[in-house]
Amino acid sequence: MTILSSAAGRRAWLGALALGAGLLALGAGTPALAQGNAPLRLVVPFGPGTTTDIVSRQVGEAMAAALGTTLLAENRPGAGGTIGSDQVAKAAGDGRTLLMGTVGTHAINATLYRRLPYDPLKDFVPIGLVGFTPTLLVVAEGSPLKSIADLRAAAATPAGVTFASAGNGTSGHLAGELLGARLGGRMIHVPYNQGGQALTDVIAGQVQFMFYHPAAVLPHMRGGKLRALGASSARRSAAAPEVPALQEQGVADFDLVAWFMVYAPASTPAAEVARLRDALQRALARPDVAAKLTDLGVEQRSLSAAELAEFGPAEIRRWAEAVRRSGAQVD
Repeated sequence: MTILSSAAGRRAWLGALALGAGLLALGAGTPALAQGNAPLRLVVPFGPGTTTDIVSRQVGEAMAAALGTTLLAENRPGAGGTIGSDQVAKAAGDGRTLLMGTVGTHAINATLYRRLPYDPLKDFVPIGLVGFTPTLLVVAEGSPLKSIADLRAAAATPAGVTFASAGNGTSGHLAGELLGARLGGRMIHVPYNQGGQALTDVIAGQVQFMFYHPAAVLPHMRGGKLRALGASSARRSAAAPEVPALQEQGVADFDLVAWFMVYAPASTPAAEVARLRDALQRALARPDVAAKLTDLGVEQRSLSAAELAEFGPAEIRRWAEAVRRSGAQVD
């Protein structure tokens, strides 16, 4: 034990003690993510190679860089994105764990699923909108389906036609159901756990068509493996302007556009939410990230905090109507 026998020694000891206490207080007030430079964990509720996965990694890496840390992207696919979403809903709100939510996980599923393990509005706080993207209706290059008229005729046969999706509740699933309601006939849904697997079977001709994001299908279109019959949006996709919208081809009232939104658990403190929003805005403003999103067919749109609060409820109402019109339901 060291005995401080002088006044100067006692003053030095008290100063050191005060400095230590100050550092401890500073550490306690530091945002959770900064402690130990912990990585930013971004849960992707769909499989590797999907559009959600590609967008997540591009945006997540830039966001992590803005926060001065690294990205840990985790794919948690299954059940139309509900497995990964539920995991984040129940995570600690410390700013370390985020979700790349989609129109499926946070709008469509609210009506499509009879029992959803999370509440899209109450269990999450939106950090920011990444952007919108249409889907393209694609068939194998060797498919006899050359047009929407061909698809209508095939659906009218007793065998009907099959369409794949990245899972129940995804925008591709709902688009196929709604197309069936618009064209009539029989369209049989074949859900997959991962969009990449579904796309592989469409290319192989085992499933007849699929609605999927431009980012995933354009390389196969350019490689001569897929053909696009139409776009799901009211206007053509900037990523594939040569593909006519379904509405241009006589499919009335067909305008389904997917979107991507970064979410945190609802328990995340307001100060941490503000810090994460700033990091996301800085990430999306980077020219390299903006260019990549454009290549993926994702069109950016900035929303204020007030608009973010209104966005979720409005999208749930809009897609609820589309789900009811399609007749789709998942137990």
